[in-house]
Parts: sequence; C-alpha cells; structure tokens
Amino acid sequence: MADYGHELMFGTFLTPAAAQADRVVALAQLTEQVGLDLVTVQDHPYQPAFLDTWTLLSVIAAKTQRVKVSPNVANLPLRPPYVLAKSVASLDILSGGRVELGLGAGAFREAIVAAGGPDRTVGENVEALEEGVRIIREVWSPERVGIKADGKHYQVVGAKRGPAPAHDVGIWLGAVKPRMLRLTGRLADGWMVSSPYFAPEKLAEPNAEIDAAALKAGRDPSDIRRIYNIGPGNSPLDGPVEEWVDRLTEITLTHGMSVYVFGSDAPDDIRRFAEVAEGVREAVEAARAGAQGTAPTGAGVTETATAAVAAPVVSDSGLGLAPTPDDGVRLSGERLWDESTRPTAPAPRPGQTYTATQRTNGQHLIDVHDHLRAELEKVRDLVEQVAAGVMDVGGARSVINELTMRQNNWTLGAYCESYCRGVTLHHTLEDDSIFPKLRRADPGLKPVLDRLEEEHHVIHDVLERVDRALVALVDGSGDVTQLRDNVNVLSDTLLSHLSYEERELVEPLSRFSLFTG
Repeated sequence: MADYGHELMFGTFLTPAAAQADRVVALAQLTEQVGLDLVTVQDHPYQPAFLDTWTLLSVIAAKTQRVKVSPNVANLPLRPPYVLAKSVASLDILSGGRVELGLGAGAFREAIVAAGGPDRTVGENVEALEEGVRIIREVWSPERVGIKADGKHYQVVGAKRGPAPAHDVGIWLGAVKPRMLRLTGRLADGWMVSSPYFAPEKLAEPNAEIDAAALKAGRDPSDIRRIYNIGPGNSPLDGPVEEWVDRLTEITLTHGMSVYVFGSDAPDDIRRFAEVAEGVREAVEAARAGAQGTAPTGAGVTETATAAVAAPVVSDSGLGLAPTPDDGVRLSGERLWDESTRPTAPAPRPGQTYTATQRTNGQHLIDVHDHLRAELEKVRDLVEQVAAGVMDVGGARSVINELTMRQNNWTLGAYCESYCRGVTLHHTLEDDSIFPKLRRADPGLKPVLDRLEEEHHVIHDVLERVDRALVALVDGSGDVTQLRDNVNVLSDTLLSHLSYEERELVEPLSRFSLFTG
C-alpha cells in the first residue's frame, strides 16, 4: 500500500453516558481546545445507559466552533436512510459544514429486533446498507426530480429531495468482512475500522480489497479516506509520545490511514493524544515534502527551501523514479520461465514530461512491490527460524507483533498463507483493472502485459506449492527443507517478476495517469 495523500485528521471517540451528559460535552469541548479535529460517538440506540447519538452530536456541534462531529458508526437498521439523510444534512447546515457520516450495517441483531428494527441476516444487512447509501445520496441531491428507490429493503418512491448538506458530507463505512470492504470500495467516501479488528500490520490486505473494488467500479482508490479507531491495548498512551508519533507516521505513509480516532474519556489522555497528533502532522508533512523534492514549511526551514515550496515544479523533463533492478541472484536451480524472451515496452517520446501527480502513479507500483518484497523477507526469516529451532520473543515482535511462533508451526503457516493471499490479490487487481486500461492507452504494451499475466499464473502455482509444503510440514508428511526449497523458488520468480514489471510499467503508469483522470 501507499500514502493516499489525504489531509490528516485526529479525533476522539467518547462514551455517550447519560449519567455524565455534561462531562461528555465538556470532553468534546476539550477535544477542540487542544487542537484535535473530530468528535465521534458510538450509536447503539437500544443501550439504555447511552444518550441518543444524534441529539448528543447536535449539542456538541452547538457548543463548539470548529471541531467536526460524526457517529462512529450510525446504526442504519434503526435509522431509516431517508430520515437519517435529512438529520445529517440539517446538522451540517446548522453547524456550518462540520458533519461526517460514519455508517454501519448494524450489529447486535437481537437488540435491534427488540427495539423494533428489522430482523435481517448479515448478508441482508449488507444489501440494505448499499440501498441506504444510495438513498442518502439521492436525498442530498435536491436539484434532481423525486426519488425512486424500489429496493428489497427500502422503498422510497416519489419522496422529495433535500435539503442538501452545507458541504460534501463523507459517508464512512464501518467494514471488516470482504463483502463490506468491497462495498466500501464501490460506494463509500471512507473506510472506518478499529484497531482490534485490523492491527497496523494487518491493514494491507483490507486496503487492497478496497482498492481493487474501487478500480473495478472505475473509481480512484485515493478518493476513499481511511479512518482508524485506536482502542485499548493499541493506543498512544502505551508508550512515549515519540514512539507513537513514529508509529502513526509509519501507518500513514505505508497504509494510507489519515484519520486517527482515539477512544478515551480521560482528559489527560486527550491532551496527550493532541501531542501525538502534532508530532505526526509534522513528520508526515516532512516525509511528503521530501518525497516530492521539497522541504516542509515552518520553523527551521531555510530560505531556499521555503522558496522551493512557494514555487512548486509543474513538470520535469525526466521521470525521476527508480524501478528496483533485478540483482540476478537465484536461490534455486529451478527455472520456470526464460527471462531472455521477455518483451519490452515502447519507449516514451523524446522530451516527455511528468507532473508530480503523474509520478505518484508510478511510485505507487514501486511502493506496493516494496511491501511484497519486505513481506517475502519476513516469510524467509520465519522459515529459517523454524529450521534453526530458535524463536525468541524479541525476534518475533520484530517480524510481527501477533506472530510469536514459540516453536509453533501453525503460526508460520498462518503468516505465509496471509502473504500468499496478498500477492494473489495484487496480481488479480492488475489483471482485472490496471492492465486493461494500459492496453487501451497504448496497444504497443500488449506483448509486455500478456507476458506479465502469464507470469502471474506461474507465481500463483508457486504459491500453491508453498501452501502444500506448509500443510505437509504441519501434518508431518513434509519437512522444513521441502518448505525452504519452495520458498526459494517463490523468491526467485517473484523478485524477478516484480523488477521486470517495474522496469516496463512504471513509466507508462506515470504517463497515462490511470488513477487520476
């Protein structure tokens, strides 16, 4: 994954406790006072100890001036979409454009039914959510004629539209399962998820699922914000502020998360999170400026660097990107293709220029490949530790926090299987979405794209071999040597393929701006 370039936002996730109503509002005001951007509140209408979410958000908006408000997330089964759309638009108008809509399909089925809501299966809830999103957007488009939405779960036929919100309200879907992730990619403005569901090191796969769905729907994946709720056990209070600045900066630049919502009702925690937010803003700004060859504005910037920021480069005579070369090192004697027969892409016309945005498209491919290379190294490291029979806690944490092997081969298997799924998803994304666009943009790329697709199939077969070797290791019919041999073949083929793909496609991806219009 990569940084999607969104402006950073930081907020709080407050408990809407009816017994401490004044305190909840005061915490929202503190959120604004310390410089944070967003106040969010859970929405469980069937919970008797909680205030009604929309009533509370309205009071918070009235008693603050700048901070945005959002449910985290609104319970659609108990808030019909036509009425919810009007509630959101009304509060957005009254607050001067400070509302976003976190929206969920609705968990806790029995509680929803007990409160008079519909009795739906999980699949039906997803269907209803898709219908609901479309209805909400219809209501927010008053310039059009009456609404006609005759769906399976919602029938809104002939209802009048409006009012429109004061600004383009983002619909951020709370999504965990693949079907919801795909819906997010197709329709939503943001993906809202909590760290207990996806720890930072697990964000790549759901992000890729969202991106693939977005591209398939003809959307730019960078149009979708990534909102991360940080919960107990994974919060900025579990270590020094500096450590959490580094951690959230890495998550932003590696996985594209750009809105961080911290769950705590303690004033000191909120103040400390504001320190973290300030540090992350500065670090991300510096990293983004460095990636574009400019320096961040602010204290300590030289006069020359400031001038460079004031006059951004519109184009460059060269691409300025460095595809990763193939070092030629091979770990296995097995060869699954002849590299000398690989076709090459047509050369760009002399004097071709590239904007900074165009270069971002090519860099995205390199970034995704670098992630796959890093993950491959982790797999190889785990295999070698199994072979050596040694795995200490410190070493395991440096690989991935959740994968403390402790001589447990199933942990190795679970990680390798997850990696294999990620590679397959990446290749499917290219074959189904990116390659067809490149074929249309430049027919001369056809031989290269055909060869890359052939290599994708070969790599898929190698991944299957690794999977079978893992199963054999666990059930005792195989050994670590067999697994190592197959991982060596995977390493040879995958690294060779990634370098070839970058060599041939980084420039066309940049030139044709497939993700940016």
